[in-house]
Amino acid sequence: MLLLAPQPFYAERGTPIAVKLLAETLCGAGYHVDLLTFHEGEDVSVPGLHIERIPKLPFVQDVPVGFSFKKLCCDLVLSIKLYQMLWKRHYDFIHAVEEAVFPALLTRLFINTPIIYDMDSSMADQIIEKWPLLRYAGKILYGFEKLAARIPDAVFAVCDDLAEKIKRYAPKQTVYVIEDTSPPPTTAPHGYDELRTLLDAKGKLVLYVGNLEHYQGVGLMIQGFAQAKEVLELDLVIIGGLNGQIQSYRQMAHDLGIGDRTHFLGTRPVGHLNAYLEQADILVSPRIKGANTPMKIFSYLAAGKPILATNIRSHTQVLNASSAFLVDPNPAAMAQGFARLSQDHALCSQLGSAGYELSQQRYSQAVYQKKILDSYASLHPKQLTCTGN
Repeated sequence: MLLLAPQPFYAERGTPIAVKLLAETLCGAGYHVDLLTFHEGEDVSVPGLHIERIPKLPFVQDVPVGFSFKKLCCDLVLSIKLYQMLWKRHYDFIHAVEEAVFPALLTRLFINTPIIYDMDSSMADQIIEKWPLLRYAGKILYGFEKLAARIPDAVFAVCDDLAEKIKRYAPKQTVYVIEDTSPPPTTAPHGYDELRTLLDAKGKLVLYVGNLEHYQGVGLMIQGFAQAKEVLELDLVIIGGLNGQIQSYRQMAHDLGIGDRTHFLGTRPVGHLNAYLEQADILVSPRIKGANTPMKIFSYLAAGKPILATNIRSHTQVLNASSAFLVDPNPAAMAQGFARLSQDHALCSQLGSAGYELSQQRYSQAVYQKKILDSYASLHPKQLTCTGN
């Protein structure tokens, strides 16, 4: 199989983590996978996985999350590399993640290899959100998205909303909803931080994990935390983000008078995630927009801790009032959520238990792997020879 991953790989952020889980699942089942990706990233060792990289671009470094000029340059070179690989090798499937579906679809001009479009988000929505002036080109952008929905042999959608969008574009398309899962549990690794000791925290720990892009609602979370500061003994811990973003939000916390109880740890290894989640009392996801469910939610659920999340579709595709404390996406509602969860121990226990049960029933590693392998088995099964179980 040829897996197209138009990101730095491996990097410890959302989509590369999902790509790694996908590759491990396929290789673990006996498939042989060539993964074509950007020049940046760390090599990983997975039996059956071979990583091909585009040539290093001297003027492109530190490719960021989301669409950018740097990413477009890498996408162009990845497309050229894709056609070179297909000239030399035969594949049973091309599995294209995100915008890599477009160069994959062009291969239909000279070969008929089945194509799977792995849809993690609406590319048109993301582009218009990042560059609002492009809304005037909305018909063109959504037209390309319709092509990406109609031409592949199947679409793997990461959530129900994206699956519904594909069905509106192409009612006869084969669509599989394959939600993300949490990274496998690990024992406490060497070198992780003991948060209470590190921060000299006396009260409960509120933990946010993820990037600090605007759509994540980190500013909303900090403002809500500030409004709750008079009645609560809490420490807010934020893991993730780039240096410039951290400095901006640190200044916000200082200006709001909560700088001494708002702690930015920067990036930490994904292998340490479970150790940090275990130390938290409350886990928070303040996202303000988006359709796809944040990958962190699946790790939050598996941790068995109470979750405070905004009541938007991005969350409610997975969470409900039984498994999380849902609030409107504004600072006052967020402050009320902090207050309620800091004081109601019975509710925290109930939400944590329900979330863990939901995780095990619907979003575990075993469930994720079964969905992937069952989906592949249903697509032209005679073409595939799998040596695994």
